[in-house]
Amino acid sequence: MSSRRSRQPGSSRISDDQISDLVRKLQHLIPELRRRRSGKVSASTVLQETCSYIRNLHREVDDLSDRLSELLASTDDNSAEAAIIRSLLN
Repeated sequence: MSSRRSRQPGSSRISDDQISDLVRKLQHLIPELRRRRSGKVSASTVLQETCSYIRNLHREVDDLSDRLSELLASTDDNSAEAAIIRSLLN
């Protein structure tokens, strides 16, 4: 694994232990991986699940923004509800 890392002079290197620790921390942050019974998951699986989770979060944010925009379009511009929706969209 170290052959893939930068060997430039003066560049900071990250150890295999640090990478393992970061992968373990990611594993605990991703709900799909937290629910798995087995504690041992490959780093590749953790990274793939993390990417998938982030893509899903982006999709959810986009969907919620669209729904808020539609709701804003159907409310009176000067209402308290419109002000709240505008604050959520910013």
